[in-house]
Amino acid sequence: MPDPLVVTLAVDEDAQARLDALRRAHFPPERLLVPAHVSLFHALPGEHVDTVLGDVAAGAPAPFPVDVTGVRSLGRGCALELSSPDLLRLRARLAAAWEPWLTRQDAQRYAPHVTVQNKVDPAVARALVEQLTASFVPWSMTATGVHVWRYVGGPWKAVATVPFDSADGG
Repeated sequence: MPDPLVVTLAVDEDAQARLDALRRAHFPPERLLVPAHVSLFHALPGEHVDTVLGDVAAGAPAPFPVDVTGVRSLGRGCALELSSPDLLRLRARLAAAWEPWLTRQDAQRYAPHVTVQNKVDPAVARALVEQLTASFVPWSMTATGVHVWRYVGGPWKAVATVPFDSADGG
């Protein structure tokens, strides 16, 4: 049985570099197995990779803005909160197409974010939330496509990136 698929949002290079730097600075190094990311789906059946790629490409929108709106506590970590009607529409369309395959985690209400820190002592997490909140200035990045990965027991292996089509707007 093929390894499960992870589906994430691709963002512009500057935003990815900024998010990766934050994650490297604050994520426990022994747990830092994957780059900073905006999860769309955590575990889709690996045997459906062709369908997943086809569904993503079939309704791919034009690149769109994603606003980074604040800092959120995760209890034992923290995340940057995201806001984007286009992102919510994309995720809802894919969730509807893949509904029979969704895990409990992927079937929950979707709250887009980028995890900066996780699985640390709650006091360490609270301190980072306070630090990041004190200096936080909202900013925007551009969603440029969708990454599909294989979950290989911790790390992820890239399968494909489906770029958004800037020519036709979807």
